Amino acid sequence: MSESTTEMTGTMIDPVTGEIIDQKDLAERLLAQAKEQGVSLVGPGGLLNQLTKNVLETALEAELTEHLGHDHGQTPIAANMRNGTRVKTVLTEIGPVQIEVPRDRDGSFEPVIVPKRKRRLDGIDQIVLSLSARGLTTGEIVAHFEEVYGAKVSKDTISKITEKVAGELAEWSSRPLDPLYPVLFVDAIVVKVRDGQVRNTPFYVVMGVTVNGERDILGIWAGDGAEGARFWLQVFSELKNRGVEDVLIGSL
Repeated sequence: MSESTTEMTGTMIDPVTGEIIDQKDLAERLLAQAKEQGVSLVGPGGLLNQLTKNVLETALEAELTEHLGHDHGQTPIAANMRNGTRVKTVLTEIGPVQIEVPRDRDGSFEPVIVPKRKRRLDGIDQIVLSLSARGLTTGEIVAHFEEVYGAKVSKDTISKITEKVAGELAEWSSRPLDPLYPVLFVDAIVVKVRDGQVRNTPFYVVMGVTVNGERDILGIWAGDGAEGARFWLQVFSELKNRGVEDVLIGSL
């Protein structure tokens, strides 16, 4: 069965037996068993928490097996071998999950799924950025995580996430551009911005169509709703300084 067919039918194939697994049926059986045993769906000891723990630990064990070159219990083909586990709590989209991370004897194992010294999965960064973009303060985001996920996230962690993205955005905003864009579009979107108080702010998006027919956002500039000649001179001067030499058609 092809991957597209598998996705459409809502089934997946067991890589060991080759049998088709009905995901809906599996979910229903898991929910029924959890209900029978009095296990909640969410929360520290909930079904989703346990499933996430099992998936992460299985993936980590598979990574270590590939790193060592032998399965658990097999005779090592090199001096390095398994050396127990260490407990680690990672913050996920369903809350904190405590997992056991396998270790190797010489300490050369570098997990990819849950990297060393990393205590939150990438999805958490997206949640923080989404909440920040909606105007929530650092304190409000911290309170949101504690209320919704039962997880304590420090203000320092929230600030580091937003600062990292701010740095990446600054780098993107100053990147070199192509010398020629056959078509240039300028449009505006209105976003709520917290600046002492929440207010509607227009952001002007300049998008260019390359000579290969691809669309590329060249930059985004914040305005105040009363943009004049000086504002647009600044925008187009910046585009020129970043490498744009000619535009054939412009559309506002």
